[in-house]
Amino acid sequence: MSRTPMALLSPADQERLQSLRRMKAVALGALLFMAIVFVISFWLESRHPWLGYVRAAAEGGMVGALADWFAVTALFRRPLGLPIPHTAIIPNRKDEIGRTLGEFIETNFLASEVVRDKLSRTALAQRFGDWLRVPAHAERVTAEASTAATAVLHALSDDDVQGLIADLAREHLIEPDWAPTAGGWLQRIVETDAHRSAVDLAVDSIGSWLENNAAAFQGLISRRLPGWVPKLAHRFVDETAYSEALKFVRAVHADPRHPARLAIDGYLVRLADGLQHDPALRGRLESAKSNLFDSPRVGELAAQLWNTAKAGLLAALADPQSGLRVRASQAVAEIGDRLATEPALQARVDGWATDAAVFLVDRYRHDIASIITDTVEKWDPAETTEKIELMVGRDLQYIRLNGTVVGALAGLAIYAIAHALIPVGLG
Repeated sequence: MSRTPMALLSPADQERLQSLRRMKAVALGALLFMAIVFVISFWLESRHPWLGYVRAAAEGGMVGALADWFAVTALFRRPLGLPIPHTAIIPNRKDEIGRTLGEFIETNFLASEVVRDKLSRTALAQRFGDWLRVPAHAERVTAEASTAATAVLHALSDDDVQGLIADLAREHLIEPDWAPTAGGWLQRIVETDAHRSAVDLAVDSIGSWLENNAAAFQGLISRRLPGWVPKLAHRFVDETAYSEALKFVRAVHADPRHPARLAIDGYLVRLADGLQHDPALRGRLESAKSNLFDSPRVGELAAQLWNTAKAGLLAALADPQSGLRVRASQAVAEIGDRLATEPALQARVDGWATDAAVFLVDRYRHDIASIITDTVEKWDPAETTEKIELMVGRDLQYIRLNGTVVGALAGLAIYAIAHALIPVGLG
């Protein structure tokens, strides 16, 4: 049957080929048996008239066997190599068969009604949740996702990523005007007294520093006094400056209406107004922002941050015991548990999945079916014939065998009926 070497066939195809050859031998053996019976009965019929029934059965069996052999063979090749019309149907009409099969699948299997009905009767979310809630399965999903993420990170060009980050930063951070937004936020902060906590924190920090760093005031002012001033006066001046500074900080801390606090409030109010309405102040802020982001050092820092983040991600993705992998597995298992136990969530997910599948089928079913058509068109006619014959040839040989048996019975019945009616007609 096959021109394809046995070594190139899969184990299943090799088994099909052996079974096909056995059935061909059986069908051929039945034909030869009928032929031998026909010859013997035809030769001895004159001596034993009852052999006419045997001859008729054998004759019908041969006719049935030959007719079915012709029909089966005509599907795959030309019988005896003769150019008989409407033979070798599969190799000659391969492309048309592929198109018809594609249309059949598109019409009957990829119809939106069929897909929706099938999915609506399938508990997709619950089944997926039952599978996903198993810790081993959750870890498997996490491992596969980590492998994919690692491949993506390795495939990314560092220069391209840094360029993308720079473009996004320029689009969303540098190009927009910060001043009006910052001024609006600052105005709301001052109006709600939200800045007072920051002022208190600053005053406390300054007070703590002063209390713990009195030595820092030694010589801070006295070194600027004339040389003829006595050393005792130097010390007195430094201690007085330290004491006054400490008193001032404590007074600011204790008095919510201290002039220093009011001065800060007034400055913040003016700053908020200037950021929103003063073109000069806004220009200075924008200039400072541009100088900051255009600095080479900032670009180097961004590159270092990306490289550090990338290295950290790769290490975490590669380690099954890393916090990232462990938390991801736990999150996946929790999602599976919710899918398996929450009917409302199941209904939503099933609805989303069904709608998505129906949309894809409606939009791409012709493209999906064309895969079959295009694939069959690319097949070699001889290889296509062999593939199909391997799949269905054994059953077709049964047709040959059945044809032999049915033909023999039909021949016997016709012969018996004819001999039964002839004496009646003559009478």
